[in-house]
This record gives sequence, structure tokens and C-alpha cells, in this order.
Amino acid sequence: MLIGEVARRSGVSARMLRHYESLGLVRPSGRTGSGYREYSGEDIRRIFHIESLRSLGLSLREIGRALEDPGFTPSALVGDLIRQTRERITAETEILTRLRRIDAAEPAGWEDVLQVVALLQALGSKSADARQRAALSSVDEVPVPVEALVEAVLSETEPNVAGALRWALARSGEGGPALLAEGLGSPVAAVRERAVRSLAEMPGDEAVAQLRDALVHPDAVVRGYAALALGTRGVADAVPTLIDMVVEGRNDTDAADALSVLASGDAAADRIATGLIDRLAHDTTRAPARGRLTQALAGIPGTRVSRALVELSHDGDRAVALTAAYLLQLRDAR
Repeated sequence: MLIGEVARRSGVSARMLRHYESLGLVRPSGRTGSGYREYSGEDIRRIFHIESLRSLGLSLREIGRALEDPGFTPSALVGDLIRQTRERITAETEILTRLRRIDAAEPAGWEDVLQVVALLQALGSKSADARQRAALSSVDEVPVPVEALVEAVLSETEPNVAGALRWALARSGEGGPALLAEGLGSPVAAVRERAVRSLAEMPGDEAVAQLRDALVHPDAVVRGYAALALGTRGVADAVPTLIDMVVEGRNDTDAADALSVLASGDAAADRIATGLIDRLAHDTTRAPARGRLTQALAGIPGTRVSRALVELSHDGDRAVALTAAYLLQLRDAR
């Protein structure tokens, strides 16, 4: 079979076939009377073997070794190809992610593209100052896509930079709460905490909805931050978690403050008072918890709390009794 026919049937150009021949990968079995290359069936099978190995990413030199060396074992080479392919995929994925983020910024011109690239690079800088400047400037200059800000805030360990990133994220528009909610599912506790703290600073109904869902999260830290954020927004669903925080001593002062904010109306105050008093009745053997619950009653208005404080002023736990008596004095002085 002549080279033109081989090229047509194999899909390998005549030029590439000649290149293979120059490297010694393929040697036509014969020549015609006119001197043209003539390929046998075995030659054509070898060409297909070469193309198959090329499809795996082997270089022509590696292919020659694989076909000629009887002692060649593919395991090590295939392992290297797997590693190289993974590295290439990772690099290509990073480029694709960057391109998508640039596209999401809707740049008007190349100057905008360059600004977005510079900000994205700064967000990934090893310098905390550079990351902080990038976070602060992302609001005033060409906006950084919310996905990039979320990725940055979930990985940031420097408190000042994290604060700047949360500030920028809160002003970044839609999409942030849903992406942060995904971070709540991270197996890393620190990432979950960063996600809920950022979510707590996000405005809007979507953020509130995600925080509500976080009230039943298995991580107590996530539940706590969600409850505090909802409490300051007047969301009554946070009350049970806030009371739990008082009992357990987790940010109990902040939890008590949030309960006092929620107790602005008579019905809400009565519900919160009932919750605190019930826990006081059940936690009779936990002196520190009863002390914190008594202190939390200070910010709750209403006659129910006043009656409870009168009873508690005669409590068998001296610390609880003294705290209740002091709180009664303060209420009487108002």
C-alpha cells in the first residue's frame, strides 16, 4: 500500500508518516519499482499502535521505546502520565476558573480585564496587606466576582484581612449567601466558622434563610453564630439556640444580649422568660448554668420575670439568690 492510501485509511498525514520514518518509528517494508514507499499490513498495524499510544499522551520518544524495548514495562510510565495529566487538569481548571470570574465581572474593556486579574492575583497573594488592599478596593474598582470573594474569605486566616473580605462580600450583590452555605458543609471546622461568620454579615432575606437553616447544624459553633446574627435581626426562631448557649456557657453574654433584643414585645418577652425559667427549673444540679440563666433574665422585661426573680432571691444556691436580689433592686430602681 502506497503512502497516500495509508494516509487516507489511517488518518495520519503523509507528512507525519515521513516524520515517523525519519525517527525510525515506522519503516516501510518495501519499495515499488518506481521507488515509492510501500507499506505492509504489519506496517499499518504499527502506525495504529503509534497513534493509540500518542492518544495516551506519550511522546514519540517514549512510543519508540515502548515498541522496541522488549523489557519495557508500562506501569511506571503510565503512573507518570497520570500524575502529569492531573497536574495539567489542575492548571487548566485554575485558568478556566479565572476566565469565568473575569467574565462574571462583565469587563467593558481590556483595562477592566487587567484590573480584575490584578485583584484576583492580589487576593491570592502571600502578603496579608496585599490581600486586605485587594478586598477593600474590590468594592470601589471593577467588582471582583462574588465566587472569588467567597473562596478568599473561606481560606483567610488573618483576622484583619478576613474582616475586610466579609465587608467586601456583604457589598458584592447576589449569590454570596448560597455559596457561603456550601462552606457550612466543609469537613474543616475553621472553614465552617468562617462561612457562618461571613453569612452573619450578609444583608437580605437570602442570608436570613440560610442562617435559619444553620440553626439545626450539627456544629454548635455554626448554630451559635447563626443564632446571634438572627437574634440581632429580630428573628424569634433563634430563641431556643440562644438559651442553649446561655446554659452551655458559649458566648453566653452575647446570647443574653440577643435575647434582650428579641424581648422587645410583650409576647416575645413572655416566651423568652418562659424558656429561661423552665431551664432554671430543670438545671437544678448545674450551678454555673443556673447562674448564667439568672443573669440572662436581667434583660427580659415583664411581670413574669419579676415574679421569678423574687422566687430566685430565696434560692438554695447563694450565688443565684444574690444575683436575683441584685436584679430585683435594679428593676425597682427603674
